[in-house]
Amino acid sequence: MQTLTPHVYWAQRHGDIYLRVELSDAKNLDICVQDNTLQFKAQGHGAKGDNDYEFSLDFLEPVKPEVSHRSTQRLVNVTVRKQEQRWWDRLTLQERKPLFLAPDFDRWLDESDAEMELQAKVVREEEKINKVSIESRIRKDPYLGLKKGYLFMYNLVQFLGFSWIFVNMTVRLFILGQDSFYDTFHTIADMMYFCQMMAVAEVINPLVGLVKTGVFPAMIQVVGRNVILFVIFGSLEEMQNKAVVFFVFYLWSTIEIFRYPFYMLACIDTDWKLLTWLRYSIWMPLYPLGVLAEAIAVIQSLPIFDETRLYSIPLPTVLGSSFSFSFTLKIYLVLMFLGLFINFRHLFRQRRRRMRSRKRKMN
Repeated sequence: MQTLTPHVYWAQRHGDIYLRVELSDAKNLDICVQDNTLQFKAQGHGAKGDNDYEFSLDFLEPVKPEVSHRSTQRLVNVTVRKQEQRWWDRLTLQERKPLFLAPDFDRWLDESDAEMELQAKVVREEEKINKVSIESRIRKDPYLGLKKGYLFMYNLVQFLGFSWIFVNMTVRLFILGQDSFYDTFHTIADMMYFCQMMAVAEVINPLVGLVKTGVFPAMIQVVGRNVILFVIFGSLEEMQNKAVVFFVFYLWSTIEIFRYPFYMLACIDTDWKLLTWLRYSIWMPLYPLGVLAEAIAVIQSLPIFDETRLYSIPLPTVLGSSFSFSFTLKIYLVLMFLGLFINFRHLFRQRRRRMRSRKRKMN
């Protein structure tokens, strides 16, 4: 068989030379570097059909003798390492390039582009080293699986509880219409009691380090809801038949049926984009509406506490007959809107951090 020269395409980086030899089904490869000259010999299908193909290249500057190559059905890729990491003006020692040699435009970069690629590679390597270093310094928590299991089950139970409340109230609303407003407490209160007593764990969890959320915002929400549920609705029969109970319970459950499954998925490192968007968006209209409904409930209860003197504290005759609990509720009403501002700011920051984190992952 006649010995021929294949088509060869080349590109470079600061530390490497890349050669692409157009030779299909190559076999009997013999590739080596001697005296700064690359020798290539192989059998295969090239521009002149099935033949022996060979070529040699005298490099412009010294290269390392080790050569790596990878053969596919269509071509042979050869990589040669430069002795020094620097940009060459041309590939060969001779100024006039061989006829079989051409630039590999699929891999071609200018010197400035190659420097940017090199810098990006260095940054990635440094980030990888730093990540490994940080992970090696952080001690793995032997109870991490147990903690995640507990948090998953807690959020699952709360999700099921509030889902039952939401579905029950929705069905009753469609069947009974406005009549369902006035017996909401008697049909829903037991499950709401259970869910809100369970919610105390949301204050305990950050206190003991199970979650990395703030204790104060969680405490504001839990205490505020329990005051409405146990003190306003639970202790005043006159309040239990009012329509405001429906709106308070319905707004609470609507928020929670998106919040708890989001935390459930977070326990198993899963992100559902639609649920994430709902979790960080739906609270913006619903949370202020919920606080408004709670405030209406407090205002409606004030004359009832004044009339019944429930929870009023007797005082000496000099100071007056008693300290009315309604005065405490008026102070609580002011604190409620202050808590709304604090929680709203906290939730907005959470949403902004989440969106920034998602943008970084996309980039």
